[in-house]
Amino acid sequence: MTRQGVLWGAIAILAAIVLGLFARNMLAVPAHVPLDPNEGWNAAHAMAAAAGQALYPPPSAFMVNNYPPLSFYIAGALAHLSGDFIVAGRILSLLAFLIVCGGIAASLRRMQVTRQAAMLGALFFAATLLVTSDYVGINDPQLLGHAVQIVAFLLALTSAPIAAAALFAISLFIKHNLVALPLALAIWLLWQDRRVGLRFIVAGLLFAGAGLIAFRFVYGTSLLSEISEPRLTSFANVRAGLTHLWWAVLPLIAAISLSRDRWGGLCLIYGAIALVLAIIFSAGDGVDANAFFDLAIALSLALGLAAANRPILAACAPAPLVIFLMLNFSDSNFFFTRAFAEQSSRDIAFLKSRPGPALCDQLSLCLWAGKPAEMDVFNIGEAIQTGARDPAPLVHMIASRDFAVIQLEDLDGLGPEVHQAIVQNYRLDHEGDNGHFLTPKH
Repeated sequence: MTRQGVLWGAIAILAAIVLGLFARNMLAVPAHVPLDPNEGWNAAHAMAAAAGQALYPPPSAFMVNNYPPLSFYIAGALAHLSGDFIVAGRILSLLAFLIVCGGIAASLRRMQVTRQAAMLGALFFAATLLVTSDYVGINDPQLLGHAVQIVAFLLALTSAPIAAAALFAISLFIKHNLVALPLALAIWLLWQDRRVGLRFIVAGLLFAGAGLIAFRFVYGTSLLSEISEPRLTSFANVRAGLTHLWWAVLPLIAAISLSRDRWGGLCLIYGAIALVLAIIFSAGDGVDANAFFDLAIALSLALGLAAANRPILAACAPAPLVIFLMLNFSDSNFFFTRAFAEQSSRDIAFLKSRPGPALCDQLSLCLWAGKPAEMDVFNIGEAIQTGARDPAPLVHMIASRDFAVIQLEDLDGLGPEVHQAIVQNYRLDHEGDNGHFLTPKH
C-alpha cells in the first residue's frame, strides 16, 4: 500500500468512528437523562438569563455562578425554539463541535496542506473528543467557546488581527479558561511580524478590558471575582487528569518534528502552552477532560501538517483511539443505558411527586421535575471544605427540614457538619446511578 493509501485508510477508520459516535450523541439530545452534572447547572443560569433574573447571585446565596455570561444568553435564546433549556444547550454543543471540526480543516487548508491532510486533522480531533470525553452534545459552553476561537484563528491566518482579537475577547466571555490559543497566537505573531503581533495584543487587551468594564456596569460586580470561586486542589487531580493523555503521544511526536516549520512552530507553541495550562487547571476539583481540548486542537493541526512529509506517523497517530474503542466498546459507551434512562424517568417522577423545594446535586433532574434550582452543591461544597463559607446556614435549613427531598451523589460532599445534619433529619428513600434520594424524617 502506498503512503497516500495508508493515509486514506486512517481517514476511513476515523470517519467510521466519528459518524457512529456522533450519531449516538445526536440520539441522546432529546432524552431526559442527565448526561453530566454541568447540564442542569448551565440550564439553571440560562433560565435566569432568559427570565431577566439576577445572573450572578449575592455571596450569601446558595446558587453560584463562576462562568462568564454570554453562553447563558445564547442558550436561553435557543431554548425559546426547543422549549427545553437543557436540550437547547445540547444542540448548541453539537453545532459548536461541527464548527470546530470545520475550522480545523479550514485552518489546515489555509496552511496550504492537501484536502486529505485537512480531513485527517479534523477527524482526529473529532474522534479524540468523541472517544475520550462526554462533552460533544452536553449542555456546556466549552465547545461554543472553542468554536468562536477557531473562527478567530482563521481570521488571524487571513491577516485580520483586529477582528481576530475581538472574537478572542468575546470567547473569553463564553468560557474563561480559553487562554491557550490567543496566547500562543500572540507569541507566534510577534515572532513572525512584531508590528502585527503588537496590534493583535493591544487590540485584544482593549477589547477584553472593555468587556470587563461592561460586565461591571451591567452586573455591578467584577467578573474576575465571580470566576475565582474557592476550590480544592491536589496532585492526585493532576495525576488523574494526565490519564486523559494516552491518545496524545504520537501527535506530540509529530508536533515536535515540525518545530522548524513556520506553521509547525505555531502548533508546537500552541500545544506546549495548552499542555502546561491543562496540567495547572486539572489540579482543581471538578476539572474534566475539557481542560485538554486546546491540546487536542493543537495536535490535530500538527497531525494535518505532518501528513505531507510524515504520512506513516500521521496515519498511525489515531491507532490508540481505535485500540481503546475496540477494547472498551459496549452498551455503556452510549451516553446512557436503557436501564439508566428508565431509572432517571422514575427519579424525575419521584422528585415531582414531593411538593416543596428540592436540594439536587444533579440539577437537571430537579429542572425536569419542575423544581427550581435551589443550590449549587459542588461549589457550595468546595467553599465549605476550603473554609471560605460557614456551613451553619445550610445546616440550619436541613435541621429545619426545609427541603421536601434531597438528591446527592455524595453525602459527604458538603462537609461533615452538613452530612451529620442530613443523617439526623432525613431518611434514605432509595439510591441508584443518580445518587441518594432522601426525604424528611417524621
